[in-house]
Amino acid sequence: MSKLYEIRRSSVQKKNEEKATHQRNKKIKVIPLGGLHEIGKNMTAFEYGSDLLLLDAGLAFPDDDMLGIDMVIPDITYLQKQKNRIRGIVITHGHEDHIGAIPYVLKEFNVPVFGTKLTLGILRNKLEEHGILDTTKLNVINPGEVFRLGEFKVEFIRSNHSIADAVAVALHTPTGVILHTGDFKIDSTPIDGEMIDLGRIGELGKNGVLLLMSDSTNAERKGYTMSERTVGATFDHVFDNCTKRIFIATFASNIHRVQQIINTAVKYGRKVAVSGRSMENVLAAAIELGYMDIPKNTLIKLDEIGRYSKEQLVIVTTGSQGETMSALSRMAFAGHKKVNIEPDDLVIISASPIPGNEKAISNVINELLKKGAEVIYESLADVHVSGHACQEELKIILALAKPRYFMPVHGEFKHLSRHRSLALQMGMKTKDIFMMENGQVLELSQKDAKITGTVPSGRVLVDGLGVGDVGSIVLRDRKHLSEDGLIVVVMTIDQATKTAVAGPDIISRGFVYVRESEDLMESMREKACDVVEDCLSHNTLDWASLKTHLKNELGSFIFSKTKRKPMILPVIMDI
Repeated sequence: MSKLYEIRRSSVQKKNEEKATHQRNKKIKVIPLGGLHEIGKNMTAFEYGSDLLLLDAGLAFPDDDMLGIDMVIPDITYLQKQKNRIRGIVITHGHEDHIGAIPYVLKEFNVPVFGTKLTLGILRNKLEEHGILDTTKLNVINPGEVFRLGEFKVEFIRSNHSIADAVAVALHTPTGVILHTGDFKIDSTPIDGEMIDLGRIGELGKNGVLLLMSDSTNAERKGYTMSERTVGATFDHVFDNCTKRIFIATFASNIHRVQQIINTAVKYGRKVAVSGRSMENVLAAAIELGYMDIPKNTLIKLDEIGRYSKEQLVIVTTGSQGETMSALSRMAFAGHKKVNIEPDDLVIISASPIPGNEKAISNVINELLKKGAEVIYESLADVHVSGHACQEELKIILALAKPRYFMPVHGEFKHLSRHRSLALQMGMKTKDIFMMENGQVLELSQKDAKITGTVPSGRVLVDGLGVGDVGSIVLRDRKHLSEDGLIVVVMTIDQATKTAVAGPDIISRGFVYVRESEDLMESMREKACDVVEDCLSHNTLDWASLKTHLKNELGSFIFSKTKRKPMILPVIMDI
């Protein structure tokens, strides 16, 4: 009997071992859909078996040549084909480049969302604006907790960043562990006292990390990122003996920065007013969720600032990136309804420029200085510290995680390339480091790792309520119009007699001012008449051909006279 039991147990054990071996040999697919070779729109899909998990879904700000575009989000064409496999969206933190696209994703497929308390608190406002809050299941996960999504066991690891409640994410599967740092830095003196959990990262490294995906934003910077408390010390120095009204522009999401501003204001007996919708929303969420400690009677409404003298006021505002419609820009250009910059005001820009925003910020600073204000920004004092790890911190994570494979993420190609160099310095082999592009598929198993193909990826442009209806052709036309203007040729033709009954009339918009260029306008009208008469004399009444001929001939004529190429729009009516 005992021998039979042993045989049966051996058989069951063998089957379990075979099953475990099969699971270990299963491949994990890692598919970045945004965030590589760019700043923003971070989104990565992870596939294991029949399950798909999304990590973050962010937006990017439009480039200068994207005229009229409000934001850029990742292309989710691939996900639409896999929507029955998607188990949920996991969020590392509450910055726009990680959560800004979530409302658009959830409108395509409603799946649960998992994040820390503050992250979901910020996201709630976005979902409410889009009218999908009531239909979205939000799940609060605390750092240190583990939850299951299909075959994935997802672990949140406490981290430090320029926003509270940021986490790294470890994905546990039978094949191996994937560790994604999220955006991070190693801050030994964080404002909330909660340092990044390096011990847990080291523990995962001892047990074996199959793939490390690590933030590359500051990979070009040597040394360590300064602690957030450095900014608090600078504020204290600036506030001391200052009799000016103080404005501080910073990122709305950096509640630790705002907390330090409030602490310093209280120390020096100042009231604090807040300007900017995003600042008001984030501050309200942080207070409601218990992430900020604000003494009673410290906050006042913007309408109440007239009751206090300048040395009693601090105004915290949005606009640290020089955004045209932000509160600080409107104050600088005298477009704010409630407050404007005055001589002897002190303005602190407590942020560093996001790549591409340098000119906009410079314009705002120049305007502030013209108004007579004193302006302090990053190059003049330590009024900002980065939320991203520098080289020595990146090395620490590599040393603790000891990954078998490594993928630098979050940054332009130069950032990813520098991060790869750091990994090589740490002893990793070139073949084990994957410099990915958006849309590429990396397949990992215990045996090997390789790029096996691509999926659709790219960018979707959001213009007002339109999502994806503006493409390269529309942008090209907008650029054309912005550079050279528009000429409209209007005329009416009688098909029976083959004669022009009215027109052609020439309308100029953004090309030349009619009253100052009457001779040119008359020459263009005469040229248009000649073209139309030529077409009619050859019995050409095909509207498409006539319009094409009119655009080509008139375009050549205008270029010969002005060396400019306005967009030409013929409008032909028939009777």
